[in-house]
Amino acid sequence: MIFCKAFCMSDDSIQIDHIRAQWAKARPDLDTAPMGLIGRLGRITRVLSREMEATFARHGLNQASFDLLATLRRAEPPHALTAGQLMDNMMITSGTVTNRINRLEVKGLVERRADKEDARRAIVGLTEAGFALIDRVIEDHVATQHRLTALLTDAEFAMLDAGLAGYLAKLDGREAG
Repeated sequence: MIFCKAFCMSDDSIQIDHIRAQWAKARPDLDTAPMGLIGRLGRITRVLSREMEATFARHGLNQASFDLLATLRRAEPPHALTAGQLMDNMMITSGTVTNRINRLEVKGLVERRADKEDARRAIVGLTEAGFALIDRVIEDHVATQHRLTALLTDAEFAMLDAGLAGYLAKLDGREAG
């Protein structure tokens, strides 16, 4: 039952359906089907995010710090990037990346080094402690993701993944739609 409290959408689905029924009475001329889909996607996002944040918190991190450490870990050895490369990879602003770097540097998880090719730039890299931590966290994170998706059959997983990938591509304008 604990699993269901965290992951079951039935109460929220009923609430979304109730809201749509209210709109059907108040404005029968409106097609509120998208309201149901978008409401459910939003609720699913909140539940998944909460579970993943709990995983990061067990390691003293949050989504933002995990994202930066994971971006560096995925980079080729020596697992270091410029602030500009971090911004591009993480799709965040320079102020945001600087703030994240500063917080992780204080914790001893990343360090700034001089760029050998351009003295005006710094390279941000994982420390030994940062490397060890992100390796532990990514294993826990992947296990959390498996637990969160275990409710789906293989066919449901594949169908949902393909459908959402296609929908996202259309929303991003990569596919005519």
